[in-house]
Amino acid sequence: MPVIKILPHPEYCPAGAEISAPAGTSICEALLDNHIDIEHACDMSCACTTCHVVVRQGLASLNEAEEAEEDLLDRAWGLEPQSRLSCQAILAQQDVTIEIPKYSINHAKENH
Repeated sequence: MPVIKILPHPEYCPAGAEISAPAGTSICEALLDNHIDIEHACDMSCACTTCHVVVRQGLASLNEAEEAEEDLLDRAWGLEPQSRLSCQAILAQQDVTIEIPKYSINHAKENH
């Protein structure tokens, strides 16, 4: 089972974390299943950029980004060449390291 290493984020994961998830699971689902409450305003339907992550290691092991995801990423805060929408990034067998950007395009978060 691949491991996702999450770099420290002041709100979602202050100390950082390492979690396991089955191959075929999206990074967003894995985070949520492990109580790391990343934003996902469109309910993981690839319609926003609130679940944007930067894949620091293991990018090549994920599925390729489709055109709809790439178009949305153009609007993500802090876009980098290794950026993915976590709801669309599907784990394979290799471990990955991700960073959750400090900000998203959501100015008003739900449940806060």
